[in-house]
Amino acid sequence: MNSANTFTLGYSPCPNDTFIFSAWVNGLLGDAPPVDVRYEDIRTLNNLALASALDVIKVSFHVFGHLREDYCLLHAGGALGRGCGPLVVAREPLTPRELRGKRIAIPGERTTAALLLRLFDVELIDLHVMAFDNIMTATRDGAVDAGLIIHESRFTYPQYGLHEVIDLGEWWESETGHAIPLGGIVARRSLGGERIRTIDGAIRSSLGRAYERPDDIWDTVRAHAQEMDDDVMRQHIDLYVNDFTRDYGEEGEAAIMHLLAQAEEIGAVPTSDLPLFAPE
Repeated sequence: MNSANTFTLGYSPCPNDTFIFSAWVNGLLGDAPPVDVRYEDIRTLNNLALASALDVIKVSFHVFGHLREDYCLLHAGGALGRGCGPLVVAREPLTPRELRGKRIAIPGERTTAALLLRLFDVELIDLHVMAFDNIMTATRDGAVDAGLIIHESRFTYPQYGLHEVIDLGEWWESETGHAIPLGGIVARRSLGGERIRTIDGAIRSSLGRAYERPDDIWDTVRAHAQEMDDDVMRQHIDLYVNDFTRDYGEEGEAAIMHLLAQAEEIGAVPTSDLPLFAPE
């Protein structure tokens, strides 16, 4: 932390994250602690968390499996749901089996999207890491044969002439019955229970303010949305911000625990006896 009362906070400029956090960050909550904010893509956020660089940070659930010594998972602010998983797309129509041997762009080695791809088929090994917002162009232009896309790309990939090969979220739901855990908010364990509960409460309050008075935060959401039009921004928010974002509850926690157990089973994350979730 920069001072006794200011937290360092990192999250993405994507509409779902800015919708959740903007009321807090813009000082609209009154009693919430001040924060110093850093906006980065998910690959950078994951790396910052692995370096223990920030107090509170949005991370992929995959990378959280590598962070449990230093961070715990908050109950609010995460991206978990149904019908919201990553897609594999390609220039030409392909079957999932035909992905073997193909060059596939992924948005980071330790993203949840990459973990789902590995859980789906361990034979997909010719993987190329790049920024998530470059993947569709690289796939369209032939730099790679297929791309693993996340965020708003699931709404816009047809504009690039790309074809869906597999929806990994849909596959996960059919295989496990669980909602798909994508990313969550973690806080340093060293902050202590009281401060961590304060942060969890600030996130819930910020989300509540965004729903109650969206006009107060919409300019901030738009400013970070990389020229996305308002309809796509709203689609993005509607898909990734839901009841699980307020609190995972038993259903969400079960989905997260199952994903990390699967990751441990294939050696994608280390085993740990530390509790996943922040104290309530």
